[in-house]
Amino acid sequence: MKKKLVSFVVVLLALVMIVTGCSSPADKTGGKNTESPKKKILRANNGSEPGSLDPALAQGTHESWILENIFEGLMTFNENGELVEGMAENYKISEDEITYTFTLRDGITWTNGDPVTAEDFEYSWKRVLAPETASGYASILYCIKGAEAYNTGKGSVDDVSVTALDEKTLEITLEIPTAYFLELTAFYTYFPINKNVVEENPDWAKDPATHVSNGPFKLVEWKHNNKIVLEKNEHYYNKKKIKLDGIDLDILEDQNTAWQKYRGEEYDLLIDVPASVVDQLKQTGSPELEIGLQVGTYYYNINPDVRPFNNAKVRKGLSMAIDREMIVEQVTQGGQIPAVGVVPPGMEDENGNDFRKSTGDLIEYNTEEAKKLFDEGLTEEGMAIEKFNNSNFVILYNTAESQRKIAEAIQEMWREVLGIKIGLENVDFQTKLKREQSGDYQVSRSGWMGDFMDPITFLGLWWSECAFNDVKYNNPEYDALIKEAKSTNDQNVRMAAMKKAEAILMKDMPVIPIYFYTQPFTVKSNVSGVFKVPVRYPTITYADIIE
Repeated sequence: MKKKLVSFVVVLLALVMIVTGCSSPADKTGGKNTESPKKKILRANNGSEPGSLDPALAQGTHESWILENIFEGLMTFNENGELVEGMAENYKISEDEITYTFTLRDGITWTNGDPVTAEDFEYSWKRVLAPETASGYASILYCIKGAEAYNTGKGSVDDVSVTALDEKTLEITLEIPTAYFLELTAFYTYFPINKNVVEENPDWAKDPATHVSNGPFKLVEWKHNNKIVLEKNEHYYNKKKIKLDGIDLDILEDQNTAWQKYRGEEYDLLIDVPASVVDQLKQTGSPELEIGLQVGTYYYNINPDVRPFNNAKVRKGLSMAIDREMIVEQVTQGGQIPAVGVVPPGMEDENGNDFRKSTGDLIEYNTEEAKKLFDEGLTEEGMAIEKFNNSNFVILYNTAESQRKIAEAIQEMWREVLGIKIGLENVDFQTKLKREQSGDYQVSRSGWMGDFMDPITFLGLWWSECAFNDVKYNNPEYDALIKEAKSTNDQNVRMAAMKKAEAILMKDMPVIPIYFYTQPFTVKSNVSGVFKVPVRYPTITYADIIE
């Protein structure tokens, strides 16, 4: 009986302590209730449904913006926008600048707790190059010795010079010295994946429950065509610098709806701001508007397999009829620059000068010459203007107000200058990509953001074997110049070859450059730490929200 009484007293005392909170921090605040701090969740919009969140299969900014927050490469960009060591603690470069040896950090792990190893990197890069993977971006690894041969079926995986010397040491041998190789290792196709996870489950990247990554955030929810939710990765080695608890991304293509959500305080940041809104914000001097630097080119693909677009005079006429100054001043209104070639400003030539300026203007606005060339081209193809206008040709573009306005402006210019009728067709971004790749279009809006700071990131697109050569441009002289630029580290030779190549490309005009990008975006005043690297979307990894 005594034992039961003692037990009862102990329990009673414990209950009293719980109720009165005699040892809780509340006593130190005058008895006030203390609540857990509100979670810092950055809310924004991803303009399109990702095709894949597997680094080997991704191919656009609608995927890379997410991947850059949930994965990390050997190198990365820090909170100041500087290229620094990521998964690698350090690296060594051989005297001939051919061999790179990376040593991984201690204690780095995947979101499932597995260690990140050098073997994961070797496996990942060779998987990208494996022909059966069908990676659209495999060519970005071609600077590695043996990579191109393996990817094109002319060599063996054993000849690819990526080797895990031990768990922490990765050795890479390049074909030739590549000045921008370190920057490449921060690009999403170079991100590692967990070898064990992928081999056990080929569909690992399709479901948040099985998705494994190694970056500052992890994927916890993916409602297709609706929403993506990221959560801070507590396994991340640099988690102390990550202020956000998570990132919520709506998948929403309509720019006006996204802007209304931003205005209604539903978003903290908006990447794709309607052009009319950008102009209003510029006029009022809004502190929330940022005009980010962007190394990129907006252009139109012209399908050469559809007559009369196979004729260079027709393509040239279409290009010369476009008033690019009017488009950037009255339509896009975001500080864009009228295109005078395919390579945008911002990259250096052999003398340290801007490649664009030293190459000169390769595009002309001339309505009389445009009409003359277009008519000559139609005649050569045996097509009257009436037949052209009855062919139901359309400009294909992805659903967005800005894309529609640009297409409408060009449609009207072509009508006024060339006397042609061409329709408009909008589809979601992923559908547009698939149709371009399959050749199911006549004219399509496209664009390219540089992957690294060298002109070859643009000019390499129209190399005949490039997976992103949607116009299937094939000019042996052009190919030879691109190969020459890729096969030497002599900047005088490289730049001379690329300048010649761009001149040839603009003479043939398989694509029609419209303008060079900027990236207007808006950020709420209580959000800090968002910055822009010229070859990336705004970086939100190190953002903070002040309540």
